[in-house]
Amino acid sequence: MNLITPDFGLLFWMVIIFGVVFFLLARFGFPIITGMVEKRTKKIDDSLRDAREIEARMEAWTAEHAKLLDEARREQADILREASETRTRIIADAKAKAVEESEKIMAQTRTEIAAEKESAIMEIRKEVALLGVEVAEKVLRKELSSSASNADFLEKMIAEANRTPYHS
Repeated sequence: MNLITPDFGLLFWMVIIFGVVFFLLARFGFPIITGMVEKRTKKIDDSLRDAREIEARMEAWTAEHAKLLDEARREQADILREASETRTRIIADAKAKAVEESEKIMAQTRTEIAAEKESAIMEIRKEVALLGVEVAEKVLRKELSSSASNADFLEKMIAEANRTPYHS
């Protein structure tokens, strides 16, 4: 038996056994193998499709996340701007109220000063009038005490005072 150049009988049996094995494989083995390959292909295709869907969802979520982040930043900027405007407005209102209050206080102070000034002027006039009366009284006493003609002067003054109505 030579394996490099087989006989015709060996070759015949090898072809028959190959045909039987091929037939059994074709009948029972290949459908199972192809079914498993098709299942595996389907599973791989499904996994790729799922991966693409997940990737698309992730891109959508990333875009949505970026959009929400931008919106949050805009809202933060709006809130900060509003807070700044409110702070500026409050400061301006406080300054205006302070100016208004100071003007009221100044007006009240001016009124009080004017009243005090008027009162002081009236007091000074009263004092000047009293001093004038005292000086006149001393002069008249001196004049009237020294001579008899002053009695005539005194009578003349009394008569004149009686003629004119008294004004206060």
